[in-house]
Amino acid sequence: MRRGFAVAIVLLIAGCSGGEGVHENPPQDPPPPAPQNLSGLDARPSNTTCIAPERATGSATIGTQRAFPNLSFQNQPVSMQQVPGDSSRWFVVEKLGFVRVFDNKEDVTATSDVIDLASRVETTCAECGLLGMAFHPDFPSTPLVYLSYTSTQHTGSGPDSVVSEFTSRDGGRTLDPDSERVILRIMKNNEHHHGGRIIFGPDGFLYLGMGDGNSSANDYAQRLTTLLGKIIRIDIRGTTGNALYRIPSDNPFAASTELCGVNGFGTQNCPEIYAWGFRNPWGWSFDRQTGDLWVGDVGETDIEEVSRVKRGGNYGWRCFEGTQDMSGKYATGAACTTRPNLLPPVAEYPHTLGHAVTGGYVYRGTAIPGLVGRYVFGDFTSGRIWDIPNDTQPTMTMTGGLESGLNISTFAEDNDGELYVVHMYRGLYRITGSSGGGGGAGVATQLSATGCVNASNATLPASGLIPYTPNAAFWSDGAVKERWIGLPDGQNITVGADGDWDFPNGTVLMKNFHLENRLIETRLFMRHPDGVWAGYSYEWNAQQTDATLVRGGKQVTVGAQTWIYPSEGQCLLCHTEAAGRSLGLETRQLAFNITYPQTGRDAHQLVTLNAINALTAPIADPTDQVPYPTPTGTSGTLGERARSYLHTNCAQCHRPGGPTTSTMDLRYATTLADTHACDVAPGLGDLGITDARLIAPGAATRSVLIARMSRRDAHGMPPVGSAQVDAEGAAVLTEWVNSLTNCN
Repeated sequence: MRRGFAVAIVLLIAGCSGGEGVHENPPQDPPPPAPQNLSGLDARPSNTTCIAPERATGSATIGTQRAFPNLSFQNQPVSMQQVPGDSSRWFVVEKLGFVRVFDNKEDVTATSDVIDLASRVETTCAECGLLGMAFHPDFPSTPLVYLSYTSTQHTGSGPDSVVSEFTSRDGGRTLDPDSERVILRIMKNNEHHHGGRIIFGPDGFLYLGMGDGNSSANDYAQRLTTLLGKIIRIDIRGTTGNALYRIPSDNPFAASTELCGVNGFGTQNCPEIYAWGFRNPWGWSFDRQTGDLWVGDVGETDIEEVSRVKRGGNYGWRCFEGTQDMSGKYATGAACTTRPNLLPPVAEYPHTLGHAVTGGYVYRGTAIPGLVGRYVFGDFTSGRIWDIPNDTQPTMTMTGGLESGLNISTFAEDNDGELYVVHMYRGLYRITGSSGGGGGAGVATQLSATGCVNASNATLPASGLIPYTPNAAFWSDGAVKERWIGLPDGQNITVGADGDWDFPNGTVLMKNFHLENRLIETRLFMRHPDGVWAGYSYEWNAQQTDATLVRGGKQVTVGAQTWIYPSEGQCLLCHTEAAGRSLGLETRQLAFNITYPQTGRDAHQLVTLNAINALTAPIADPTDQVPYPTPTGTSGTLGERARSYLHTNCAQCHRPGGPTTSTMDLRYATTLADTHACDVAPGLGDLGITDARLIAPGAATRSVLIARMSRRDAHGMPPVGSAQVDAEGAAVLTEWVNSLTNCN
């Protein structure tokens, strides 16, 4: 559903190895090895100062609060709705092919199945799935429900998008899967940008938001002979015989005689089109009071946008991304000058604040008087939520916003006009007044005031912090790093069965970055008291006496290189929910010795954390754990070192449930054949590489993975947070790919 390339590697908790010093005197005999059961610390340090504070709301108007706390949805919910006129139930559409229903009671503990379409829904691509649901305007007297999904049938090289009608024979408790009648089928030649939301408008017509199918080479959003990149409007009421739908008489191209709904294409202008010029409309709705249609359209490289859509309007993609002229970027750009009356968005925001807009609703409820008449929308990756007046004129540039910490897959509106937020990986939330979110002052502006550094010397950690170092270093543009854990007193780290670690509320993870032999940045990654993770970056002054909070990100020149301070939104692009937010803190990352500054002892990190009672439960036989090999080191085979690099630098996004449009799984334990990368053609462009593969065994020059990590432009990897190519890491992966003879 999201970016066409992976958002990877900005703020992992990892490090770089330093060089060895030169011996001016003859080398001495090495000291005897430290006992394996030696702890690096005598006791767990008391941490009463470096504790994550209450979050600032970032909004004077709204907050969020968990709703239906006993429910969770494991199959990626993307829609939540009630039957008009029936507030007794909620229906949740899950992307992996299921619809669930539950009673509208706060203490509800169970859902029931409405329909299982998993066998018909294409879910192997990240943006594919069951994407939309709409009840017939006369439901339940007319017991029909419409579902939108990507089909396992591929009439092109990508999955078809389908809108089908299903019948309920029991008042809406279930839908009969055998009653399916396909209303629309749209062929695509790519696995991305499906849109998929369907709504019956106030006029009674069925609307569908359709993505452009990632058609950058074809410019489908501007071509009127295809349904791709469009808002579609059809009339499914009162059809007779074999007719599936009729064309509303005031559709812009209603006079066309050829329907495009058979495969999404035609030889005339498609009469189903209501508006066009969209990249991937994700989350859109009608204002129940005015009838205005609001659409959130996911951007490409720089800008996310929200538009108030009118019949017959052209909203500019791919001549414009937001208000940014894109006509010089594409080979077909010259044609943009012949397309008049391109309409600007009402609001936009840059990728420093988020990477995938989720459209919402104009609030028409009664619980939050100050929100009435304001349009509420958010961002999937950063979790920010904004609200703007419904009469906002183009184009407003968004700043700030509520930092919800949620992966917002959709907003929902109940029959009373109250709003909800669906977190794709955690649960359901309601929009509240501002007191419903974190109401604290937030983090301190000066690092010295955070309680995480020494009161007399801010370059040193506070005494309550525990040092750690991962063995597989994450690339951070050549910076040398130091890391600490601020664990609240009386709270422990939970070690998962997969070796990943979960931290209690209040935890702070601190990391220092050194370039040119001086501190340039300190990052604090905090789990606030409400359980929401957030990242904060501090820029050090020239005197090395203190560091100041950076809001919104920035770039500076340090020596001969550019250094990037990430924005708050970029923090969560890499510290993904799928990877457990805290990165670099895994059992196998810490399964080796470090020197503890507090005692000067060389000791095993897992032994130490066991000894000071920091882990729940303690790790059995910690010295038997085998660390991930250092990618540029000598331990481990070439393949193990290469896979360790991918695990550390890429797998936080490229894994099941990750926030990318790719299905790659680059975790260390995943077999090469199961990574969905080896000898697999790229889904998002080949970068001009002949016979390209994500990983081409024996041919690094044909491997898009190598090409992306070896550049720092719009097609580079990582796409944010790094200005320097990791030449050593690229060399390791290149050697490994060239050594492969197959994918086994």
